[in-house]
Amino acid sequence: MPDSQGQGPLDRDPSSLGAAGGPQRVVAVLGRGKVPADMPILRADDLGALRGDGIFEATHVRGGRPWLLDEHLSRMARSAARLDLDLPPAGALAELAEQAVDGWPAEVEGALRIVCTRGLEDGGSVTVYATLTAVGARSREQRRNGISVATVSLGYPSGARADAPWLLGGAKTVSYAVNMASQRWAAAQGLDDVLWVSGDGWVLEAPTANVVWLADGRLWTVPAELTGILAGITTRWLLAHAGDLGFGAGERMIRPADLTSVDGLWLASSVRGLAEIRALDDKPLEPSPETGRMQALLGFPV
Repeated sequence: MPDSQGQGPLDRDPSSLGAAGGPQRVVAVLGRGKVPADMPILRADDLGALRGDGIFEATHVRGGRPWLLDEHLSRMARSAARLDLDLPPAGALAELAEQAVDGWPAEVEGALRIVCTRGLEDGGSVTVYATLTAVGARSREQRRNGISVATVSLGYPSGARADAPWLLGGAKTVSYAVNMASQRWAAAQGLDDVLWVSGDGWVLEAPTANVVWLADGRLWTVPAELTGILAGITTRWLLAHAGDLGFGAGERMIRPADLTSVDGLWLASSVRGLAEIRALDDKPLEPSPETGRMQALLGFPV
């Protein structure tokens, strides 16, 4: 077993191994390092569990390293500011991430999540921990084969969150009940995901991803500042490197009907990576010849 600082490799930690000896789950707690994956670390009166009062970040682990960790920690700090949450320093969170990935096999894709809740109901310090799991087969399959998506209404106008800080626009909170309900509805319809649309008819985002499209020689996404959507780290990196593919980049609003005539349409997220939308509202879309080049640029295995 690893010591209390989590320095031992995975092959010495049975709690982190699956039945076939492969990685299953790693858990690390701030100030304690790695702990057995089945050890309880959250009290019943933790406000993260009681009220969804907390934030998190999820990063892709490749070659045994978390990708774009600094950018994710910067976004986590912005989320904490919006929730008035006492987030530990970035250095402490980076150390927690290092403890979690220590010994993770380089050949196994991982999903590293860092979570910070407000802590116990009767006060005290925040609760901070990290989990690391292998990326699931479904995410990998959707990268390879594309996805079918339906547009659904989120119910409020596109600009509502920009002028209402209590709606926590742009914050990545643990309150994901609506996000998960949206994806369960999609699965019940035989779909892979949904694309949220504002009450006034503009495309926003997916429950766990940003939308990216190719039109007029540019890669586009929805402006986060204007709409209060979560500004995606993977999306931002992709658009910042669009020139490597010979494209420009920008942000603009778009209607759902206009997405059916673009030159390529994708959902981009930190763990699934880039998944091409092959059908939107039951309308088949032509596969883009650019998907492979974009996935290669992002570095997600296909």
